[in-house]
Amino acid sequence: MSGHSHWATIRRKKGAADAKRGQVFTRLAREITIAAREGGGDPDSNVRLQYAIDRARAQNMPKDNIERAIKRGTGDSKEGGSLEQVMYEGYGPHGMAMMIEVVTDNRNRAVAEIRHVLNRFGGSMAEAGSVAWQFKRISYFTFSVLGHDSDAVFELAVEAGADDVSFDDESAEIVGPVEAFKDISDRLKLAKIHPDEAELRMIPNIELSLSTEETLQGLKVIETLEELDDVQAVFHNLQMTEEVLAQFEEA
Repeated sequence: MSGHSHWATIRRKKGAADAKRGQVFTRLAREITIAAREGGGDPDSNVRLQYAIDRARAQNMPKDNIERAIKRGTGDSKEGGSLEQVMYEGYGPHGMAMMIEVVTDNRNRAVAEIRHVLNRFGGSMAEAGSVAWQFKRISYFTFSVLGHDSDAVFELAVEAGADDVSFDDESAEIVGPVEAFKDISDRLKLAKIHPDEAELRMIPNIELSLSTEETLQGLKVIETLEELDDVQAVFHNLQMTEEVLAQFEEA
């Protein structure tokens, strides 16, 4: 499995142990709101919304919070300020490139906080387009293969338009073009497979290989950015080995 999958697992573990439950709920509510705004408030016809709701339930987010977030997205509620989704570009230490996905009701605050983190670690904000060309957007799914036949999973994914399917002893990863997201989602649902991660994400065209110490510094920057309330995700070009991630997880 890729280092990115291991990194996602570390994030989930840290999220489960996060005492700042309000921050977790805020991030999940914004994700639900954006999904409902873009695809409607019915999770049966809006795959992105369904997975956002599933993630919220996995964190024990109250039903009322979920319903309020959906209504805010569909315009049935004017509670709170207007949210906007923005992608910022930046550089971390040692030349690592980052795409920083933000959902915020205050763009000035979000930019100031991101710039502060990057400057603190020797990085900087980048001009629009100067980093984005190094990435491509994909459909991404990962889930436990326990109880599922690997050959059947592989066939399902390929028939749905996936570009790549990989396995380890416990998990499977499916990667495909953006336009295949719904087909893959629907086939997984029919097969009664419930992904741990199901999203559109950005991956680097070429990964940046650094020393162990430099990689750990880069992971610290990513972790600090992801702790900001307005940041939904950080996509980067850092090559992450299992050994480095094991050290980071123990730190």
